[in-house]
Amino acid sequence: MTRNLDLRIHRALDGELDRASLSPEELALVERLDAAAWALSDVPPVPGLAQRVLGIIRRPLESPLERFRRWVTSPHPVTVSLRPVYSVIIAVLLVALLWRSPASGPSLADHEGVAQFVARFPEAHSVAVVGPFNDWRPEATPLSDDDHDGVWDARVILPAGPHEYMFVVDGERWVADPMAGKYVDDGFGRQNAVMEVQPVRSE
Repeated sequence: MTRNLDLRIHRALDGELDRASLSPEELALVERLDAAAWALSDVPPVPGLAQRVLGIIRRPLESPLERFRRWVTSPHPVTVSLRPVYSVIIAVLLVALLWRSPASGPSLADHEGVAQFVARFPEAHSVAVVGPFNDWRPEATPLSDDDHDGVWDARVILPAGPHEYMFVVDGERWVADPMAGKYVDDGFGRQNAVMEVQPVRSE
């Protein structure tokens, strides 16, 4: 789809362009997106779904083989940021095809919960959270500071239970969360912070 076609579709979805001016192909696409948005409006809100969607949008491009390997071998934490409404609708439609069964909407498993990581680093240019849940890879789970107030945050879907983690500041400095209530030795003379993730559904 060309940039010009994208703009026409977006304007039609937002009510800025008369749909009578669309080509049959454009009108068919707009009607499919309207139908998908209507269907999704009946799905109850699911904690963490927006984070999953936006995390997929923000991931760097990888080769098809690497994307397939990563998708098959491990779940990926996601981060939150704001997007225009039409982009969210399209993204939710794409993710729904992966996460929904034909009879139900996407949902967290009984053993999953949402971990919120918050850190204050006013001088930082980037902050990430690392732990066993992302193989200690700083590029996997960046935090965001959308209002540039020095407070960085991310919400991550994780299995319920304790999780060790650290913050990586500007890609080099590893810092244990000073606000964590629990720490454990990392085996190298330092400490990792520990967060207890509660399941969304209790038994």
